Amino acid sequence: MPVQYKDYYKVLGLPKDATPEQIRKAYRKLARELHPDVNKASGAEQRFKEVNEANEVLSDPEKRKRYDQVGANWQQYEQWQQQGSGRNFEWVFTGPGGFQYGNGGADEFEDAGGFSDFFRTFFGDLGGAATASARGGTTTRRGARARAGQDFETIVEVTLPEAYRGAERSIELEQPEGGRRRLTVKVPAGVRDGQRIRLAGAGGKGGAGGPAGDLYLVVRVQEHPFFKRDGDDIHVELPVTLAEAMLGAEVVVPTLKGRVTLRIPPETQNGRVIRLAGQGMRRLGSSGQGDMYVTVKVILPTKLSDDEKACLRKIAEQHKEDVRSHLL
Repeated sequence: MPVQYKDYYKVLGLPKDATPEQIRKAYRKLARELHPDVNKASGAEQRFKEVNEANEVLSDPEKRKRYDQVGANWQQYEQWQQQGSGRNFEWVFTGPGGFQYGNGGADEFEDAGGFSDFFRTFFGDLGGAATASARGGTTTRRGARARAGQDFETIVEVTLPEAYRGAERSIELEQPEGGRRRLTVKVPAGVRDGQRIRLAGAGGKGGAGGPAGDLYLVVRVQEHPFFKRDGDDIHVELPVTLAEAMLGAEVVVPTLKGRVTLRIPPETQNGRVIRLAGQGMRRLGSSGQGDMYVTVKVILPTKLSDDEKACLRKIAEQHKEDVRSHLL
């Protein structure tokens, strides 16, 4: 039976000039979506196997080079295989020139991990595997092929001050083989809400000597009662009295790193924004910081005495500006 060609680039949804990083990202995404533990849809398990097989080839420089060479000659290979059907010889890949065959019996090897005949035919000899037998179109190899461990993802909640200075969290991971594993993870300073942090090798154990998977932390930053974050900047409303706004004052302002003194200029209008440079969030992976923007909120006095009302009337008589002239 002819060997069916597998378009591994199409399986991963990638162009043939995809970079190793693009291949890695596409595989991780599809493997998470199609893993049998999380996707019970019909055909998902088969697609999961195809994605694993495609990654096995395209993520390995030697296998990918061979596959790109084979791709142009696979029909030629099928013709050669059909011509030799029933004879006792083996197909052997010889590089850019294509294939040759020679006498030899079909050896008995262990199972090739559920990969397709196409994979076992063209890549069975890599990593201690046998060459492909033309009889029956199947190939096996010695030993199980290494498998990367499963990726894990978990949500980590932090407060805004913790996001500013960094934090540690203790998390428990449920292992596929049973049991739980406790890890202490660090959340870096400057992290943003929704950001994913990759901890390489902290995921599930690999199979047959394969590398461990990765652990992804999805950060959720809790809302703060009065600080509002905008990128690396922080916004806050600062209540001031009528006298402080009119006459000027020095007031204490909270920031994420501690309290600072802010000078309110005389005759400060309600809603004025004052910038405090370098008092915002720490920038992730950098020594820099954003800014803090303080919005002045003038709090008017209430329950005025008769004398206080008289003083205000006197001020109003001396200042008869038409503050609404631009509206009328």
